[in-house]
Amino acid sequence: MDFILKYVVFTIKKYDMIKNGDTVAVALSGGKDSLVLLLALFKIQKYYKIEFNIKAITLDMCFENKATDFSIVEKFCQELNIPYTVKLTSLWEIIFVERKEKNPCSLCSKMRKGILNEVALQLGCNKIAFGHHKDDAIETIFMNIIYNNKLKCFSPVTYLSNRDITMIRPLVFCEESHIANVASKLNLPIKKNKCVADKNTKRQKMKDMLYFVEKNVCKDFGKKFFKSFLDSELSSW
Repeated sequence: MDFILKYVVFTIKKYDMIKNGDTVAVALSGGKDSLVLLLALFKIQKYYKIEFNIKAITLDMCFENKATDFSIVEKFCQELNIPYTVKLTSLWEIIFVERKEKNPCSLCSKMRKGILNEVALQLGCNKIAFGHHKDDAIETIFMNIIYNNKLKCFSPVTYLSNRDITMIRPLVFCEESHIANVASKLNLPIKKNKCVADKNTKRQKMKDMLYFVEKNVCKDFGKKFFKSFLDSELSSW
């Protein structure tokens, strides 16, 4: 966990992500990334020179119009004494039943962020922390190149002026394998993703492509590409 904490603190300082008096809402899906992020911020809060508050928010997709049991995630938040909110949504109904989206991830992401913004503001939060890590960033760059003809990535810090809320990604320099290792060793209460599109997405295709290249062409290709991306003279992510 110390290795993760080192990178999270580095990222927070590098991008001035968290300031005195901030209330940070962690977008807690129940997956390994968001659970490790929540735990990292909890630990950092104890010794970091900046005082900030943490809250956790889970959006329930309500698959098949049924509420999901997030009790194991709720118990984890209670153990950390972090306020936890589950927001029931109609995302499954809208995306999979009404619209019958063949490629649902983009629309789902936009709608989830909109709902998260609303709930976070209602809870008095001025920042939302997402569990996106280095592998997510690399995959996003290639998705934008291949599907959108653009060289871009999500930013570590994004301020939404229309909502007066800021999105932050403290895990962006952490590798997925390290996060998975921490989650396994600490036996974190991971809630399995029930989405029918899981493992059948554009992002999964990027994972498979990078795996093939690193196995057959160039070891650590993703890491090398990401470093080149950061070292370039692009004005922003």
